[in-house]
Amino acid sequence: MAPSGVIIPVDKNWEFKQADKEDAEFLPAAQFPTNVHLDLLHHKLIPDPFIGKNELDVQWVGEAQWVYKTSFSGASVPEGAKAMLAFDGLDTFATVVLNGKTILETDNMFIPERVDVTSDLKEENELVITFDSAYLRGWKLVEQYPDHKWGVWNGDNSRLAVRKAQYHWGWDWGPALLTCGPWRPINLEIYSTKISDLSAESTVDKSLKSASIVATAEIEGSGSDQIRFDLSLNGKLIASETTTTSSSGTTASVTFHLDSPELWYPFRYGPQPLYHLTATLLSSSSEIHCVTKRIGLRRALLIQRPLTDQPGTSFFFEVNNIPIYCGGSDWIPADNFIPRISRQKYFDWIKLVAEGNQFMIRVWGGGIYEQPAFYEACDELGVLVWQDFMFGCGNYPAWPSLLESIDREARANVKALRHHPSIVIWAGNNEDYQYQESAGLTYDYSNKDAESWLKTDFPARYIYEKILSDACSDLIPSVQYHPGSPWGAGRDTHDATVGDIHQWNVWHGTQEKWQDFDKLSGRFVSEFGMQAFPSVKTIDAYLPLGKADPDRYPQSSTVDFHNKADGHERRIALYLVENLRYAPDPLEQFVYSTQLMQAECLASAYRLWKRQWKGPGREYNGGALVWQINDCWPVTSWSIADFYLRPKMAYFTVKREMAPVSCGITRKTHKHPRDKYTRVYIDTKTQIEIWGSNLTLENLTVDVVVKAWDVVTGEEVYSEKAKEGLELPENRSTEIVGMDVPVKQKGEEGKVVVAAYIIDKAGGKQIARYVNWPEPLKYVHLQKPKELKAVLSEDGTAVEISAEVPVKGVAVECEDDEVLFEDNLVDIVPGEVVRIGVKGAKKGTEFGVRYLGMN
Repeated sequence: MAPSGVIIPVDKNWEFKQADKEDAEFLPAAQFPTNVHLDLLHHKLIPDPFIGKNELDVQWVGEAQWVYKTSFSGASVPEGAKAMLAFDGLDTFATVVLNGKTILETDNMFIPERVDVTSDLKEENELVITFDSAYLRGWKLVEQYPDHKWGVWNGDNSRLAVRKAQYHWGWDWGPALLTCGPWRPINLEIYSTKISDLSAESTVDKSLKSASIVATAEIEGSGSDQIRFDLSLNGKLIASETTTTSSSGTTASVTFHLDSPELWYPFRYGPQPLYHLTATLLSSSSEIHCVTKRIGLRRALLIQRPLTDQPGTSFFFEVNNIPIYCGGSDWIPADNFIPRISRQKYFDWIKLVAEGNQFMIRVWGGGIYEQPAFYEACDELGVLVWQDFMFGCGNYPAWPSLLESIDREARANVKALRHHPSIVIWAGNNEDYQYQESAGLTYDYSNKDAESWLKTDFPARYIYEKILSDACSDLIPSVQYHPGSPWGAGRDTHDATVGDIHQWNVWHGTQEKWQDFDKLSGRFVSEFGMQAFPSVKTIDAYLPLGKADPDRYPQSSTVDFHNKADGHERRIALYLVENLRYAPDPLEQFVYSTQLMQAECLASAYRLWKRQWKGPGREYNGGALVWQINDCWPVTSWSIADFYLRPKMAYFTVKREMAPVSCGITRKTHKHPRDKYTRVYIDTKTQIEIWGSNLTLENLTVDVVVKAWDVVTGEEVYSEKAKEGLELPENRSTEIVGMDVPVKQKGEEGKVVVAAYIIDKAGGKQIARYVNWPEPLKYVHLQKPKELKAVLSEDGTAVEISAEVPVKGVAVECEDDEVLFEDNLVDIVPGEVVRIGVKGAKKGTEFGVRYLGMN
């Protein structure tokens, strides 16, 4: 007999077959949890969709029906107990049959389901799950509701009708691969009473000297009238209290008051202590069931307040009274086949984010509510999370049963994730308000009659401003809810003065120059980006014949197939031709050129927007999240690290821009006309502006040195201390100096490279450096260095780089994948050695270099 309170994983002996094919035979599943593509791949029944153009050959998979089955031994259910089958995630239209009886039908990938099977269990049990085609079912629903004004960006209308990861329909960075299967664990639970949920609503006093935690347990079943709550930190019990359950026996709650609490901070601003909160059901002093959650105590606020001297309001996050400039990135699922993303891979990704000085990651609304390991990694490493609900780029319908499903989905996932201290905001959708504007759908922000929204051609407003808002208000009242991204309290979503914006007028839209990002700012930019090719190693991995493939060149049909963005050929070419001299061959140099382009573009955005982080009352820009950190398959995209976690060069330039202290220079040409009737200019002046960004929490006293070199000869033409004993106040950017470009004689501004160095006054150590080049770079007469050196240091911890002339964008390469660089794509000027930290190198390790202007 099985005791009450056991959990039996139903994860063995799974088999699958195509349900709508008469002669199909069951085959063993490759793993569990799983999906059909993984199992077909395992048995070599389909080609790898990530290789070549194989994606086209597997589209039939998403249009077929599939069945999974297993058998498991039953367990006797003690008197007064019950047996529940818990399905953590079924993708998506599933019919579940236990021992010949239909026990569940699902239509939402994101809702965990639990079914009472007490009376259905036998000594030997057969569990069969049939999955219908989400694609075909979606189109049937579209046809069933012809009055809805269907429309999407990316994928097709059928996805709007289905509560499934929207990127499975294909996106402008990912393939169309309609999966199905038991994508999360299945367990048999036997118990008489249990804790079904444990929550902790914490409040940290503004003084940070005290905190309170309201711990609440929801109880299912009977047989216990007492519950003990324990709070511990680092294995030490902090507080404990035993209480009785409510009169209904379904809940119990206690409040802990802590003096001098250990607070959770974003990395670099403090530690990430995680308390263990445990609830234990008791009966006659015996422990029946316990649940533990790891929680963090922090005071996290979204600050939206009037600014000192600009219109609109701020939009920035404050954690434990510290305003945080949220440089970070957007996140898509790390694979099209989610069950094969390991816990370690999640930690590797978030570690890459943190090591790249990115304080926030936004879980984008077209993917999934991520796996527990994702949020656990963010909690442990101190990365803030912006969490979208799973809606994106379309006009979603709102029939009653769908609204009911969405409400269940929202509440289940908020409950599952609300204990994570890293999550500081929930947003209702991705770009659905922008779609509403584009399609001219009805939206009257002043109308607060929620029921009337359902009668308009934009009924999804009811989802974002009623269902999701209510779920967050009920379950996580202390965490900010934001109806959409972008969204600005009913203003046009492009309004840069309120809320967050997505800035796509570089690449998309009006295709502005990235040098003008300062004119394209917003209070918080939650999307922007520039494409670049992935590592050459990644391209070789998806070409069917690898390095020997005849399509191994940038404009080949296979390489183009691995770029899903409309018009990518023109847009990559546009930004390349505007800025760089480049050639499509060899592939390695072209890949380098696109990565240099992306790196320059994104660094410009971070640098210019962070310049607008100017301290209290002047937080004109409170954050920038680049689209995107990662990929879901090997592809040319906006990611700054490719599918195999190989950083592109932009990863390193972003890392430098978000360093504790950084320096910026901008170069502007001022033209003065002869008079108002002519366009002839009598005077042209090129000036530079230099500023410093201090994201630390200490005021710094620094010297600022400015140097300049002739780009052709390498001759130093200027070296002066521009400021001495300058104070860089904490947590803001400060203007340092404006001056003419230093030249030997007028007219040579286009051939002078300028560098600024911020030097700590007390220690004499250089703490920031930036090299500014004449732009566009294609006009610069770049020299090929004769003495460019990139050698491993004596202690093996760094590559030391130097040259006798200025060299733009030196990228250090190594064939050994075990060798990892801590920085890369550095600008070299005469007279100094730049050190790039390296791990995994040893004596004899060979390094190659690429740079702008190299053949």
